[in-house]
Parts: sequence; structure tokens; C-alpha cells
Amino acid sequence: MARIIAGLFALACGVLAAGSAAAQQRGGTLRIYLGLSPASASIHEEASIATVMPFMGVFNNLFMFNQHAERNDATDLVPELATEWRWSPDNTRLTLQLRRGVTWHDGKPFTAADVKCTWDTITGKRNAGWRKNPRQEWYGNLQEVTTNGDHEVTFLLGRPQPSFMSFLASGFSPVYPCHVDSRIMRQKPIGTGPFRVVSFNPNTGMELERNPTYWREGRPYLDAISYRAIRSRATRHLAFISGEFDMTWTGDIPASQLRDIQAQAPQAVCQMRFTNVSSQILMNREVAPFDNPNIRRAVALSMDREAFLKILGDDQYVQSGAMLPPPAGVWGVSAQDLSEAGVDGFTGTLEQRREEARRLMRAAGYGPDNPLKLKIITRDSPAYRDPAVIMIDHMKTIHIDAELQLLETSVWYTTLLRNTWTIAANQSGTAIDDPDVFFFENYLCGSQRNYSRYCNRELQSRMEQQSATTDLEARRRMVREIEVQLQREFARPILYQSAGGTCRWPHVRGINQANNSQYNHWRMEDAWLAPR
Repeated sequence: MARIIAGLFALACGVLAAGSAAAQQRGGTLRIYLGLSPASASIHEEASIATVMPFMGVFNNLFMFNQHAERNDATDLVPELATEWRWSPDNTRLTLQLRRGVTWHDGKPFTAADVKCTWDTITGKRNAGWRKNPRQEWYGNLQEVTTNGDHEVTFLLGRPQPSFMSFLASGFSPVYPCHVDSRIMRQKPIGTGPFRVVSFNPNTGMELERNPTYWREGRPYLDAISYRAIRSRATRHLAFISGEFDMTWTGDIPASQLRDIQAQAPQAVCQMRFTNVSSQILMNREVAPFDNPNIRRAVALSMDREAFLKILGDDQYVQSGAMLPPPAGVWGVSAQDLSEAGVDGFTGTLEQRREEARRLMRAAGYGPDNPLKLKIITRDSPAYRDPAVIMIDHMKTIHIDAELQLLETSVWYTTLLRNTWTIAANQSGTAIDDPDVFFFENYLCGSQRNYSRYCNRELQSRMEQQSATTDLEARRRMVREIEVQLQREFARPILYQSAGGTCRWPHVRGINQANNSQYNHWRMEDAWLAPR
């Protein structure tokens, strides 16, 4: 990659912004509700938008996706703690020059040692006391991080990896301070970002205040951001309509309810965006009855995907493989692609599929007089609970009698990591629209987030091969073949790719949402409140 000079980028941004700068107002508190309370404040230890959205503004990345672009794109990156970077000729060494004069919220200086500490912890070379490390699989190709003084750092890769820049640009990739204990990072984290944490109370909310020593001159515009957790979706929607909040939680409004909210709040500015979150079935292959591939196939065949789209998505969701398909996404395959490839669940009529599923269940010893009894777990949130209820209804058509068990957010991911559950209704969001993240997190043998314990080492070899392929079209072909194979093997049957509505009142300015991920645009340093 060509050398990128941050000064030139900043100058260009300044020219573009000059025309609107006079309109931007300083001060005020932005009020946002949360639909879920985060398990902790530590972004690196969590895998939920409930942590990323409120706490991304506390930190900085080395560089990040353009916060005002319509789509996250690795060719459109904004310097943060790195001011410039360059690749070696063989594309295996990424060297970054770091910003000088940056301090952590506690006044200590930011240096290259903090960058090394962060990624040494992610890759498992350093024990920082993290309870979970959900992004470790992203960095299987990262061999070493070296420093050259306080202001230069180099990432050494084992092979070329086109996706690596996107990894570092994600909202899940902030730089952490070496000197701060992990317990503090879970409770009241220290960052270099535009906002500082005033308070964090699980199940209640968090308060952020403007960082007066922020390194980017003139930012942030806001004095504070207040996040409050409200469990009931109906209650929080009414609170927004009444003016109690300036903005809703990201993607919180289902397509089926967006029209009602806009009818009651016609001045609200609402966006329906794909979130890069899929609804899926997790079947634990290491425990009965899902150690039987025929039972897994029967469950997948019983699903009426069109019903999910109509009931939950008002026909604005889409069917696909693991990744979001075009035009919103870049890499995914569509339902038509999977049908043309002859993938079970996407061919024939629904009744034909369910009749085959009932045949498989009878062969396994189940029927109307002897149904398979299961307990299906899911997170206690409407986005999880609603599809789970439909799943249970569909499974009844093939002699499966399932009971729903709801789990709090604080224990949801911990439960999935254990081997004590059988089937789950899951929502899986991936921060980056790139195959490496989807494949390495969810499908590699032994990955922490490979909850269903799927393992195909031959396919894993192809996943690693596509990761090193620099020819874009060749990589697309390989990814398509892998996607089709994953759906054929019911590795993690995908029900739909979801979209969600986010609303704000017109006085909220400077916040944009990308259409291929909900996770990467919450730095909030450009957000401001216009006079009402």
C-alpha cells in the first residue's frame, strides 16, 4: 500500500468541512437509550454492540473507517493515533508512525508500548487479566508487534492479508493503555478518545463527558453523552417519541414498527440500515441430539425463511449465506445463489422440505407420538426472542417440541462458550464486512466464537487460502465456494440478514450510519446539537 500522509488527509477534510463549520454548535448533552446493558465496559473483552456503541467514544484506534461514509471501506480510512503508515514490498510488514503529544485520560503519555501491549494481549502473548478474548482469531496471521522508540510500531504478518487494515479500523480495535488494570477497563475505562467515563452502572446506563485535553483540536462538540438502559422496547420507543431521548439505540426499531413511530413522531429523522447482523440457528454438534447430522439437517429444512422476512422484517430483511449480500454488502451470496447451487433449504417447496425433515426425524425414532423434546436458549432481547418463538413454531411441524429459555446479556456469551446447551437462537453481528472475520470467528476449528463446534479442516485450509489472495476477483470466487459449502453442511444455518431503524430528532447532527456494519461509526467526536 502506498504511504499515507495524515497531514494531507487532514487538510483535505478541513477544506471540505470549512463550509459547514460555522453551523456547528458546541455544548449540550446528547441523550441516547440503550436496548441492552453491556456486560462490561471493556470493548476488547466483549462481542456486543451494547458495549461498542456507548464506549467507542472513549477510545481511539490507530486509524478508523471514515465515520461519514455510506459504507465501511478499507480504502477510506482516517488517521487517529497513527499519523501515517506503509507496507513493505512483500506486504507482510505494516509500519506506522504514531501521533505525538497524546495523553491518556489519566494524564499519562500514549506511546508505542501501548500499541504493542494491546495486540500482544489479543494474540495471547501477554496476560492482562482479560476474562474473554473474542477477537483473538482475527490475528492468527500476526506473528509479532515491534516498537522503534516511542512513536513507531510495526506489525509483522506471516503472509500477506488484504483484510488486515480493516481489522485495525474496526470499532472493536481500540488501543488500550498498558498501565491500567483490566478490572478498571471493565468498570471505568481509560482511553485517549474524545469522551471520558464519568460513571457506568450495569443495567442502568453510563455517563460520558467531554475530554478537555483531546488531541484533535476543536473536538468533540458535545459536553456530554448520557446513555440509559431501558429493557422494554415499547417503553423506550415511547420515551423517544415523547422527547425524553434525542436518539434511539442503533437498529433498535424493527421494520414492522418504523412506520408507527414515524406516524407518531413525523419530524423524527429515521434510517433503516442493514446492520451486518444475521439471525441464525446454533446446534451444538458435540452433544445429542445434534451430534446426528440428520437431525441438524431436519431442523434446517423445517425453517420457513419467507415467514421470518414477512413477520419480523416487513419484507426488508434478506435471505443469504453467512455474509451480507450486495448491494448493501460486498461479499455475501444471495438466496438465489444458494438455490442455483442446490443448497438444502433453498430449493423445492416448503412442504417438500418439511416432508423430507419428517422422514429424517422418523428415521431417528421421533414422530407425532414421540416428539423430540428440547430446550432452546436465546438472549433476553426482542431481536433474539422474536425469531426464537418462530423457530419453535416451525420445529413443531417436524415433531420437535421445544421450550424457550431466556438468558440475560451478562451470561449469554459465557453460556455459549460452555458445552452445556444443545440448540440456540442467535444473532451474530460481525464488525467488518470481510470474509476473514466471518470465517475465522465463526467457523475455524477451535475458535472461541465457533459456538456450534463446526470443524472442516479441508474447508479451513481454503479459508486461509482466500485470506492470502490479493487478486480481488479470484478471492470473490473462492469466498463464494466456501459460503455455499458452509450452508450445505448446516454449519450455522442462516435465517436472514437483518436491518434495523435508528431515529433521531432533527437537532441531532454529525452522526452517520454505514449500511454494512453497525459497529464502527460511534466515535461521536463530530456529533453536535443544533438549536431546537
